[in-house]
Amino acid sequence: MTVNEKTGEALPELGDLAKAARSLPVREGEKPWTAKEVREVGAELLEEIARLRAELAAADAELSELLRNSGDGAGDDQADYGSSALEREQELTLVNNTRDMLDQSVHALERISAGTFGTCESCGKPIGKARVMAFPRATLCVECKQREERR
Repeated sequence: MTVNEKTGEALPELGDLAKAARSLPVREGEKPWTAKEVREVGAELLEEIARLRAELAAADAELSELLRNSGDGAGDDQADYGSSALEREQELTLVNNTRDMLDQSVHALERISAGTFGTCESCGKPIGKARVMAFPRATLCVECKQREERR
């Protein structure tokens, strides 16, 4: 069983995800979701979650090491301090981006289980099966995403 690190809740199993196929929305002209397609997207998300968790653990360890050794060997040279600070800042950015992607992947998996996968979280219309299959973490339809990016 997979567990959501944030909430401690169990993530849906792939067998449960296939049952959601019948209720997932599609755009006009698209074929309905099949159990196989939902399983494939679910498996892809589970693999992504495992990969991101491993990356996050490695990045956290590296960041801890950088913070622990931040004063070692730097001497009084301002360039060394600046270089160390920049390295820590870059590592923090990577860790935060990885956490965001992990949260988005877990959210996508939860949306499949809830039957809301493929529904735009802004306007409530179908996102589009092709878009969601290409980018399973998508939560907005193309129109809403374009509107959001213009802001």
